[in-house]
Amino acid sequence: MSIVQNKKAFHEYAIEEKFEAGIVLEGWEVKSIRAGRAHLTEAYVILRNGEVFLIGAHVSPLNTASTHIHPDPIRTRKLLLRSDEIQKLIGKVERAGYALVPINLHYSHGRIKLDIGLGKGKKLHDKRQSEKEREWAREKQRLLHSRNVA
Repeated sequence: MSIVQNKKAFHEYAIEEKFEAGIVLEGWEVKSIRAGRAHLTEAYVILRNGEVFLIGAHVSPLNTASTHIHPDPIRTRKLLLRSDEIQKLIGKVERAGYALVPINLHYSHGRIKLDIGLGKGKKLHDKRQSEKEREWAREKQRLLHSRNVA
């Protein structure tokens, strides 16, 4: 079940592979994410010292958060992946010029997970081509629907 989608990810990048990662969260963050107060639009994923981190994801604290904890909505969060997946990502990102993009925040067996996309940035003409294909698919559906109704 999806919580938050990064709609810009598929517009800006050609995603070739997806990975599901766990996230190291604090208690107030889990409550806020379950309440739907998270955003991935400006977030990105980096590799540092053989570990994977999510930077720029915004999790707004709830008003009922504890008074002794000072929440940081845009803190860096560590992502949990298997070591063979991390090695594969390191190879692709450092040698092949791929980017890591957060795609989707969702529940998996009661836990909050993040889908990471491994993709290359699209050029402007690629974005235009994707938009044309999407519009043509919509137009085809309209035509088929109007034909079936009549």
